[in-house]
Amino acid sequence: MLKKSLLALALSSVFLTGCGGSSSEAPVVTGFAFEATEMITNLTNDVIVAGYKNLNDEAAVFLLATQNLANTATEENLAAAQQAWKDVRVHWEQGESHIFGPVDALSIDPHLDTWPLNTSDLQDLLDSQSGFNATELKAFNDDVQGFHTMEFLLFGDGVADNEKAIGEMKDLEREYLSAAAEVFKTHTQTLFDAWTVANDPNDDKSPAYKDLLLTADNAVYASQLGVVEELINGMIGIVDEVGNGKIAEPFGSSIDNIDTTKVESQYSWNSLADFTDNIQGVQNVYRGEFLGQADKTGIIDFVTAADAAIATRVDTEIADAIAAIKAIAGDNDLPFRQAINDADARVRIQTAIDTLTTLQASLENDVLTQLKEWQQ
Repeated sequence: MLKKSLLALALSSVFLTGCGGSSSEAPVVTGFAFEATEMITNLTNDVIVAGYKNLNDEAAVFLLATQNLANTATEENLAAAQQAWKDVRVHWEQGESHIFGPVDALSIDPHLDTWPLNTSDLQDLLDSQSGFNATELKAFNDDVQGFHTMEFLLFGDGVADNEKAIGEMKDLEREYLSAAAEVFKTHTQTLFDAWTVANDPNDDKSPAYKDLLLTADNAVYASQLGVVEELINGMIGIVDEVGNGKIAEPFGSSIDNIDTTKVESQYSWNSLADFTDNIQGVQNVYRGEFLGQADKTGIIDFVTAADAAIATRVDTEIADAIAAIKAIAGDNDLPFRQAINDADARVRIQTAIDTLTTLQASLENDVLTQLKEWQQ
C-alpha cells in the first residue's frame, strides 16, 4: 500500500520541536505562513480529479470511435479514431505531473502506457489467433496493450509517415484495437473511481483518494505538508523524465549515436505534443489553473508566500520550457523522431533540454526546500 511521506514526518517533527534556545526562552519564529487548504482543495478537485474525469470521458469517446471503425472500415472512421487517440492522450500526458496514488498503487500507469511496445509479440498474436475480445486481451502482457499498441495499429510504424490508410488495416487489427480500447476504458474508470469513490477497488469502505489529500490527517498524509511535498515532487518527477529521459535518451550525446527506438509516441509522430502536455501539466499544478480557469490557487501562491521573486522566476521557467519544446519542430514541422537526426533541430533540442534542467533545479532547490521554512 501507499506509504507516509518520510520528509513530511521529519519536517513536522521540526515544527513540533521548534527552534531557538532553552525551554525558558520564547521560541524564535522563522519562515513564512501560508494557509494551504484552498490550494490543496483546488489542485485536488479542479486539476487532478477534473483531469482524470476528462481522461475517462475521452476514453469512452475513443472506445466508441474504435467500435465504429471495427464495424465499418472507412477512411473517415479511421481518421476519427486517430483523432480520438490524440485527444485522450492529452489528458494522460498532462496527468503525469501528478502520477502518484492510485495510478501507481493500482499499476494503472503500466497498464495504459507501457513503452516500448513489443511489436513482435503483437504480430505473433495477430498471426496466430482468429479473433479477440476484451476479456482475453486484458490478460495479455502490458507491452501488447495500452496507448502504444493502439497507436501502432492506428498510425502504422511511423518510419516514413504517420498517415496509415484504411486499406492497410486488416479486419483482425481493427478487432484487436477495439478490444484494447475497451480494456483501456476499464482502467481509466478504475483510476477515476479510486480518486472519487474508494482508493482500494477491493474495499468499498476505503476512502476516496482525493479525501486523503483533503483531510491530510491519515495514514498516507500526516499533514498538509505531506500533500504539498507530494505535489511538488510530482512536478519534479515529470520534468526530470521529459528532460533526462524522453528527450535526452533518444537524442544521444551526438548525432552519431541517436536512438529512434527510444522515441515515445513515434508511430503517430505525437512525441512533441506529449512532451508539451507533460510540462503543461506542471504548469496546471503550479498555477492551479486547468483548461483556462483563472484566479485559482496553486503552488505558485505557496512559493509567493515564501519569496515572490522565486515564484515569478519559476513560472517563467515553466513557460520557457513549454515554448522550447514546441520550437523543436522548427519551420519544417519536424516530428521528434526526425528532429534528433537533423543538425539544426538538435540545437533546438539541446535548448529544450537546458530549459528543463534549469526548471528542475529551481523546483528542487528553490521550491521544494521552502517546505522547511513553512509555518503551518
